[in-house]
Amino acid sequence: MHSSNATVEPEILTEEETRERLSPLWRVICHDDPITTMDFVVEVLRSVFRISQARAVELMYRVHHTGSAVIGHWPEEAARRKVERATSLARGRGYPLTFTIEEAE
Repeated sequence: MHSSNATVEPEILTEEETRERLSPLWRVICHDDPITTMDFVVEVLRSVFRISQARAVELMYRVHHTGSAVIGHWPEEAARRKVERATSLARGRGYPLTFTIEEAE
């Protein structure tokens, strides 16, 4: 086994990155509707929320069967950006897909 004497540089964060990492988390919730296709929901979960294919399908079915599901937890600004992007994609395709955020407890 080869050992290295290389030092690891500490990660330097900007003030905004530090503030975001220390911020309380907010839950993003996806809500069911009778129009948005299942495939599109999976596509949005994968592209906007960076969720794996298998997990996106699982969450899509949870939304479909129960009416809503928590997609994940992010700092407030990140959650809002993701919801805005997902909503924009949905409206651009003519779907009423809706996401909301609420402060996690």
